[in-house]
Amino acid sequence: MDASHAISRRGFLRNAGLGFGGLALADLLSHQARATPAGSGLHHAARARSVIHVFLNGGMSQVDTFDPKPELTKRGGQMLPFDNLKTERKTGVALPSPFVFRNHGQSGIPISDLFPCLSQCADELAVVRSMHVELPSHEMSLMLMNTGDQRLVRPSLGSWLTWGMGSENQNLPGFVALCPGGMPVGGAANWRSAFLPGAYQGTHVDSSQADPRKLIDHLRNERISPVEQQRKFDLLQAMNADHMAGRPGEAALESRIRSFELAYRMQMEASDAFDVDQEPEHIRNAYGPGPQNRQLLMARRLVERGVRFVQTWHGNLQPWDSHSNIKDEHRKVANECDQGLGALIMDLKQRGMLDSTLVLCSGEFGRTPSVELGQNGSGAAAGRDHNHWGFSLWLAGGGIKGGTVYGATDEFGFKAVENPVSAHDLHATLLHLLGFDHEQLTFRYAGRDFRLTDVYGRIVREIIG
Repeated sequence: MDASHAISRRGFLRNAGLGFGGLALADLLSHQARATPAGSGLHHAARARSVIHVFLNGGMSQVDTFDPKPELTKRGGQMLPFDNLKTERKTGVALPSPFVFRNHGQSGIPISDLFPCLSQCADELAVVRSMHVELPSHEMSLMLMNTGDQRLVRPSLGSWLTWGMGSENQNLPGFVALCPGGMPVGGAANWRSAFLPGAYQGTHVDSSQADPRKLIDHLRNERISPVEQQRKFDLLQAMNADHMAGRPGEAALESRIRSFELAYRMQMEASDAFDVDQEPEHIRNAYGPGPQNRQLLMARRLVERGVRFVQTWHGNLQPWDSHSNIKDEHRKVANECDQGLGALIMDLKQRGMLDSTLVLCSGEFGRTPSVELGQNGSGAAAGRDHNHWGFSLWLAGGGIKGGTVYGATDEFGFKAVENPVSAHDLHATLLHLLGFDHEQLTFRYAGRDFRLTDVYGRIVREIIG
């Protein structure tokens, strides 16, 4: 080793610690240090260029939203013949939906009165009624829906996408996770890059803050003027360049230097992107009040500025997890996002962005059509348990065939029985719309080629326009 580069043990540990800090900053900002130019890594023509994933975490009830079951109403109060379908907790008699379903749009898609605003966009939606996952566990199902694996830490869909497509805006992260109130169950594992380069991890933003200056800590330097800051930054870059010249090929060092560059460039761009008060009053009013609606408007602003993947979480716990009093609990959480969901689709469409923006709205599983029993055996709480056997989600824009209903659950809404769709099938379909063959989008790690869909995945072509 060149003596000029020799360092003490204490110096090595200090420098290593600083290096890890630099890498953490690179992860935080999702800097595309070696990003593929947008579109150059695609396997075929893409229908969509970006994704907004609305995650209704906790488990939205399919039989109360998008999958009406007259037989469930008819058999209310009776035991259902599903002893062989295990649920996480004991359930009792059939619990009819307390909500009213109506057909909407020219397509006549049935949607319950939980979503009066979203239902006005029925002809833009493709409702999949036959989703299923492997276990009725929040943590494992969240991981499966986000990363394709319910046990091991794997790259998330957003990480695969930004790795494959690159960034359209070098001043903003390529992957942003908006979650008001903190981290959801499972934390950063839901948007981790895992064995993909750390630059492709999602950037978590606590969107409960209305002031954009509070969304990202230390985004602006309040102590010195912009001119003075520019001089300091220029000096730092000159020193970094000199330091790098003596250490060619050190990728971690290069990544750290570039993360400083992105942090500096983000100061103006990020403040602008997260500041929804810059929107005209009629746009803000269209989305409505509250953190859920505000972050949906924020998602549109981010996608408009070239962010590739935006995920909006409905709170940091499980707000849709209605184990009791589903009538009031589901009504409450639906009221928090319905106006914004309808406004998002209409806003994207009016701006000519819906064709290139794929909107996905899902939870991690559904809920049982039968009432959840309390520990004393009663079902007076009128709630529903977790149900991984069959549930609903919807998609819009980005090459999706609007006004479509695909798949079906049984007559009570318990299990997917017609054209079942797994998380791997969903991911394969999303990647196809984004220009990727899910079997070819691979990354070699630990001696084998990994992909988002593992060894599974079928493209659901029936919902593609």
